[in-house]
Amino acid sequence: MTDLSTLNARFGLSGQVVFKQGSGGLDVVEVVNSRGSATVALQGAQVLTWAPRGSPPVIWLSRAAKFAPGKSIRGGVPVCWPWFGPHATVATLPAHGFARTVPWVVIGAQTLADGATRLDFRLVLNEASRAQWPHATLLESHITVGAALEIDLVTRNADRSAITIGDALHTYFEVSDVRQVKIRGLEGCPYLDKMDGGKRKTQTGPVTIGAETDRIYLDSSADCLIDDPSLKRSIRIRKRGSHSTVVWNPWIEKSLKMGDFGENGYLNMLCVESANAADDVVTIAPGGEHHLWVRYEIEPMN
Repeated sequence: MTDLSTLNARFGLSGQVVFKQGSGGLDVVEVVNSRGSATVALQGAQVLTWAPRGSPPVIWLSRAAKFAPGKSIRGGVPVCWPWFGPHATVATLPAHGFARTVPWVVIGAQTLADGATRLDFRLVLNEASRAQWPHATLLESHITVGAALEIDLVTRNADRSAITIGDALHTYFEVSDVRQVKIRGLEGCPYLDKMDGGKRKTQTGPVTIGAETDRIYLDSSADCLIDDPSLKRSIRIRKRGSHSTVVWNPWIEKSLKMGDFGENGYLNMLCVESANAADDVVTIAPGGEHHLWVRYEIEPMN
């Protein structure tokens, strides 16, 4: 159990950053500044909520989310690492790796010149995670909360040989009605359609959602925009260090089976994940590092 008084003494910022116990006994850090607000769980260094000041939420957190040590949280920005999806060779290992369900430590907190707040986290490898990932690897997440939300996921290879990782920021975006939104920026990209046996297809026009959707878009490094006419806003997704984009919505039947979406929760969320997935994995040389960086901000709809 983290000593919250010690965290607040070392990293708390008066009127801006406070560490406290959240739902299910999980420790969280709450950030409120002149530019925006957010909540981040120390488990997984997972952003749970974020909104620019005076704006509706941009990050979706299920009202039926379950909070418990070692269990994934439905919503927010889970960190998928060091692999995406099922493990390539060991079916019993957890999907999307272990980073999202283990403790991280806080290593820094500061106020930036523009009034935003930066939080720095480092993954703690325990015996179970070392058994799954027997490499000398450092993983940090640098989260900046303000009028925009930035996350820089940094993997450093301290091993003597190269490592290969897959990773993703599995972001759940808040939308008014997923049936009405459009995703722009993926036009012309090839994608693997997991709802059609993984067939390779090509995107024509903006992406729309009208059924269960699970796609990995390849060769996708341009900005994506989630146009939401009811909220009269677009969510702009900028990224670096990622050449694949995952679009996911479980729709009705699957969301009900999952048990932590709530009734009709699927209508108000859309995952657009900046990733290194499928064949888009990253090899890091000894002493090298890889940054998966994203920036989310809202704009008036064109």
